[in-house]
Amino acid sequence: MVPENVSRVLAAHGLTAIEFEAGSTATSQLAAEQLSVRVAQIAKSLLFLGKDGRYCMLLCPGDRKASSAKLKTFLGVKTRMARHDETCAATGFEPGGVCPFGVDARIRILIDGNLSRHATIYPAAGTSASGVPMTFDPLVEITGGQVGDFTMPETAPAADRGTEEA
Repeated sequence: MVPENVSRVLAAHGLTAIEFEAGSTATSQLAAEQLSVRVAQIAKSLLFLGKDGRYCMLLCPGDRKASSAKLKTFLGVKTRMARHDETCAATGFEPGGVCPFGVDARIRILIDGNLSRHATIYPAAGTSASGVPMTFDPLVEITGGQVGDFTMPETAPAADRGTEEA
């Protein structure tokens, strides 16, 4: 069931989550299969913790990886992927269901511009069996996210593959 704080945000913007009784959307591949869309249309949410103690959430296409170098350049601080317990405490969502709706305003939202290439994208709705069909501009507006180039293709050169430290 979609959390109440997420439902309120979605309802306020005329959006409705799709929920699945069977199966999972916990990974981009599983979400794409459940929704019968391309993996690139899945707006995966990745939570990072900076060396400064601040969190940021990156929304990016499911077929791309976060670029540690680009995140460090943009944020001005090294980051690492948040651990399971940190993700739950900071967002209120379990990994696999993390979404940008209804999260603490202190979490900085970054949105990879590559999501704009798709007519419809699907961020999670706070559970590992949900998705929200929407377009890019409302995602930016609703989340207040900063749009930029924060990712690399899955097949990027080995020199920029790391996402543990940025």
